[in-house]
Amino acid sequence: MIILLGISCSRNEKSDAYGNFEAIEVIVSSEANGRILFLHMEEGIRVSVGDTLGLVDTTDLALKKEQIYSQKKVLLARARSIDAQILVQEQQKKNLLVDLERVQNLLKDGAATQKQLDDLTGSLGLLNQQIVSTRVQKESITAEMATLDIQIRQVDEALRKAWITSPLAGTILVKYTEAGEITAMGKPVCKIANLDALELKVYISGDQLPYLFLGNTVEVLVDQDKKNLVRLEGVVTWISPKAEFTPKTIQTKRERVNLVYAARIRVVNDGSLKIGMPGEINFMPDGK
Repeated sequence: MIILLGISCSRNEKSDAYGNFEAIEVIVSSEANGRILFLHMEEGIRVSVGDTLGLVDTTDLALKKEQIYSQKKVLLARARSIDAQILVQEQQKKNLLVDLERVQNLLKDGAATQKQLDDLTGSLGLLNQQIVSTRVQKESITAEMATLDIQIRQVDEALRKAWITSPLAGTILVKYTEAGEITAMGKPVCKIANLDALELKVYISGDQLPYLFLGNTVEVLVDQDKKNLVRLEGVVTWISPKAEFTPKTIQTKRERVNLVYAARIRVVNDGSLKIGMPGEINFMPDGK
């Protein structure tokens, strides 16, 4: 709430510093390409963090996601087929091991030949290689499915970005586009600023610097009419650590000096303060 200190200050009084009110303005841009389906925004409307401002067409993204799910179904079918193949191979291995044991026993009794044993041993080795190869195929499919899962998350993120939302609480200052228009990633949609409190940027000379501190409460003066000023209360939020040349449009209480320091004064806004409005501050002790 603005603290009103008085409304009859004469314009003949000289203030310690002059400047203009500013606000942090945020450009909200599209994060997707396509036609804007709808926009829920108008200039001057207040919005909150996360409010939905619009939506970009997501038809292509929805179709892409459907295609990825279809590819995933194909891979799942291939994976089930490989699992079945591995089960068959494992059963064949068990059968070969039984036959191998039988031939080994027969060979001891002279009822089987070494060739029979060698043939079974070779078949068992070949089957083991086939099982390894089949398991590698299964690992390849698993890796492909993991890639598709990543693609699905990417599409989901793109779908999320198709929604245009407010990144902060504030007032819509400018609307750059309309529903039905084609937008692109990075294209501005609107400009938002928090007008609950504005900052008066002023410039002070080096000999004034010792009298201004962060957190100080200062008197802020704004125009009421042609003859009077409204007195408000502001808090110093920033003082530049570096000197700079005085802007041509700024004058201070004393003679213009070559180098000045910028400062920002935060003033709570009841709706009467506007961006770009001129303002003045008083903070110097009497007689300085």
